[in-house]
Amino acid sequence: MRVVLSTYGSRGDVEPMAALAVRLKELGAEVRVCAPPDEEFSARLAEVGVELVPVGQSVRALVSGPRPKPGDLPARAARLVEQFHAAVLGAAEPGGAVLATGLFPAAAGAQAAAEQLGARFVYVALQPTVLPSPHHRPFEYPMLPYPPEATDPRELWELNIGTMNALFGEAVNSRRAAVGLPEVDNVRDHVLTGRPWLATDPLLDPWSRPAEADGAWPEEADAAWPEAVQTGAWILPDERPLPVDLSAFLAAGEAPVYVGFGSMPLRDPAGAARVAVEAVRAQGRRVLLGRGWARLAEVDGAEDCFAVGEVNQQALFPKVAAVVHHGGAGTTTTAARAGVPQVLVPQMVDQPYWAARVAELGIGAAHDGPTPTTASLTAALSRALAPATRERAAALSARVRTDGATAAAQLLLG
Repeated sequence: MRVVLSTYGSRGDVEPMAALAVRLKELGAEVRVCAPPDEEFSARLAEVGVELVPVGQSVRALVSGPRPKPGDLPARAARLVEQFHAAVLGAAEPGGAVLATGLFPAAAGAQAAAEQLGARFVYVALQPTVLPSPHHRPFEYPMLPYPPEATDPRELWELNIGTMNALFGEAVNSRRAAVGLPEVDNVRDHVLTGRPWLATDPLLDPWSRPAEADGAWPEEADAAWPEAVQTGAWILPDERPLPVDLSAFLAAGEAPVYVGFGSMPLRDPAGAARVAVEAVRAQGRRVLLGRGWARLAEVDGAEDCFAVGEVNQQALFPKVAAVVHHGGAGTTTTAARAGVPQVLVPQMVDQPYWAARVAELGIGAAHDGPTPTTASLTAALSRALAPATRERAAALSARVRTDGATAAAQLLLG
C-alpha cells in the first residue's frame, strides 16, 4: 500500500510523521511525506530514509518574517488548499491511504485529493484542542472572537462551525468545485471526519469522551462529537550522539537547566535569553540555552552558560535538572519521558493546554503568560525544582507510552 502523510507546520508537526513513516515502512508500506520544504525537515526525513515531497513556503521563513495581515488569510488559505491538493494528488494512489495534520487548509487540500482518488483519508490531531469535545473549548481565532457571553463548550463548538466556514469555507469549496467534488456545508467536520486520530499520550492527555449513561455511548453524542481514536504519541527514536562540546559542558558541573522555545520566533530573543539566564542563576544552576528559531544566545560569555543548536533532546533531557520550554506537544512528551521537571511558558494555540496539564500532573509549573520576567520565571523554576516535583516527574516517566507510532501503523495497515 502507498501511504501519503501530509502536514504543514513546524518541527512538532513533521517529526511525528517521520516516526509513523518509519513504522509503516517496517510493515512494508510505501511512504511519502508531503511537508514544508525547510532544510531541517528534509534532512531529518532523509536520516530515516523517508521521501519528502516539498510543498508550499518554508515555515521557518514564514513565521520569522513580517506578521501576515488578517486580510491576507483568505488568499493564504486558498493557496495552501491548492498546493496540498496538487501535491497529495500526485503522491497518493487509488486504494491507498492519506493521513493529514497541520494547518487546516493544508489538511483540507489533502482530504480533497484523497476523496478524488478514492483513497482512505484519516485526519490526525497532534493535540486535543482541535477536536470537538464538550470537555474543552475550541481554539479562538483572534480575528473572529466568540461572544463573551458564550462560555459553554457545547455552544462554543457549535459556533466554531461557523468560524471555520467563514475562515476557510470559500477556499475549501472553491478548490473542491474546481476539481469536480461537491461543496460541503460544514468544512470543519468534513475534514476532521467522524473518527479522527489523536496522536497524544493518554497519560499526559487523557481524551474524555462525552458523558456516558450507564456505560453506554449516548446516541445523541454520535452526531455532535467525533469518536477520536487515541493511538499514543508518535515518537521517532533518536540515536544521534550529543556534540562533543555539549558533552564537555554537561560533565563540567552540576546538571544545568535547559531553556529553549523550539520553533517559536520570540519578539525579543536577547531579552528572553537574559531573563532565562538570570532566573536559572537565581536557583544556583548552570544554564543551557537551545537556540531554536528564536536564536537564543549566551548573554555574557560566562562559563556557566552554553548555547546549543539542533540536538537530540531524547539523549539530552535526562542529563538536565529541568526543561523550560514553550509547551509544544513533542517537547512536553520528551521531557516527561526523561523524568525531569518542566516549566512551560506557553506562546500560542495548544501550548496553554499542555502547560495546564503539566501543572495538574504535578510534574512541573505553568508560567502565567508568554513573556516571563526574571521574577516570574524564577518563581516558576522554584516550584519545578522542588523535591516533590522532581520525584513526581521521575515516577511518571516510566508510564509514558512509546509505542504510539507502531499502534497507528498497525491500525492503518491491519
